[in-house]
Amino acid sequence: MIRRIAATRRALLGAAALLPLGRTARAEEIRIGDLVITRAWSRAAPQGGSGAGYLAIANRGAAADRLVAAASPAAGRVELHTHEREGEVMRMREVPAIEIPPGETVTLRPGGLHLMLIGLLRPLHQGETVPVTLRFERAGEVEVPLAIAAAGAREPGGHGH
Repeated sequence: MIRRIAATRRALLGAAALLPLGRTARAEEIRIGDLVITRAWSRAAPQGGSGAGYLAIANRGAAADRLVAAASPAAGRVELHTHEREGEVMRMREVPAIEIPPGETVTLRPGGLHLMLIGLLRPLHQGETVPVTLRFERAGEVEVPLAIAAAGAREPGGHGH
């Protein structure tokens, strides 16, 4: 019996050693103050390029809050962005903050509001996570793991084109 337990333990430790660094269990829901953050994800992207971060932020409180900044050790800088139509062309624009009204959910998604990870310091590989720190005006700072989906994915855990 003891040999079987020891063998099982060695097998589990050996299997864990084979997992790539940066791979962690994804949190489904992160709370900070009155805010609840869910569906945090990004797409696979090469080192030196840019990536994007997407998530949903629900404000369950009575007061508005604002996402005012973000940072990640995986990128040279992180900006808050939106997409705007100029004639027939969609362009990304940096925004100073993202409003989170009380009782509402704001979703950062492809083609809309998003986090722009500029100057990736390492590649973002599908199946891994990358940490991003969000700074809110009222709620403060919280670290959120972005689950990396395939390049070209349109939703968390989605496959590329």
